Amino acid sequence: MIGNLVAGTLSGGLAAPVNFTVDYLVVAAGGGAGGWRFGSAGGGAGGLRSTVGATGGGGSLETALTLTTQNNYTVTIGAGGTGGTDGDGTVGANTVFDAITSNGGGYGAANNTAGAFVNGGNGGSGGGAAHWNLNGTSGTATGTANQGFSGGTASASGGNYGGGGGGGAGFVGANHVNGSGGNGGGGVASNITGSNINYAGGGAGGGNLSGSGTGGTGGGGNSNFSAPPIGSAGSVNTGGGGGSTTTNGATGYAGGAGGSGVVILRYADTRTISFGAGVTGTESAASGGYKRATITAATSGNVSWL
Repeated sequence: MIGNLVAGTLSGGLAAPVNFTVDYLVVAAGGGAGGWRFGSAGGGAGGLRSTVGATGGGGSLETALTLTTQNNYTVTIGAGGTGGTDGDGTVGANTVFDAITSNGGGYGAANNTAGAFVNGGNGGSGGGAAHWNLNGTSGTATGTANQGFSGGTASASGGNYGGGGGGGAGFVGANHVNGSGGNGGGGVASNITGSNINYAGGGAGGGNLSGSGTGGTGGGGNSNFSAPPIGSAGSVNTGGGGGSTTTNGATGYAGGAGGSGVVILRYADTRTISFGAGVTGTESAASGGYKRATITAATSGNVSWL
């Protein structure tokens, strides 16, 4: 007997805490796209950090966490940025698990000033830039190192207009060129769940000649050139950026919202997770020596393991 411990058991019969390792995929929420009839851009994907498959921004895989049973660990799932109506979108919210924070995607720009360029917002992945009737090329909105890539630029001559695609976790957003909207940057694939799934694709930009761009693989929203004038939202729990809307008509054009984030955890099948109040998640059956927990909603909660 050591104090009140006997053979690794606490007084009252509860097993003593033990350390164990957890692999993670932490994806932030995507940024909302811009919405404007004369040039708008796709939202950037949420930042992606992972220890399995691939991580975002072309970075190296991260190291699994060492956690302890019976301790509480914070989790927050970011909500997608809102799409702009006749204006810019908004940034996505961060997603957090313990000490790991992935940054929300940058917003897609909307240019409602003739003869100007507007850059998108920085974030986990950068939002696309937009322009209205101006020769030249805009700058870019940057992603976060080891989380995501930059958004696409806007480039045109004469009377063409539109916006670049939002950056993705796997690739830079495509540029808008002379009336052709930029596609969203592709996401990255992870097999942390046991299946190969893409996450964190950028939203598409639009243009007045070839208006409908394609969202990046991993939940990026498509842009929309026809009625109803609303871009597609990023897919929920992927961190996909919202798709823009661009056409030559009246006001009231809305970009798509970004997709919400997600946290996926993989750990030894000898452990069992507990979801605290306000946390929505599921635990898989044991497979290949692991269990997996998928957390799809949490404003600010905790998880723990036995």
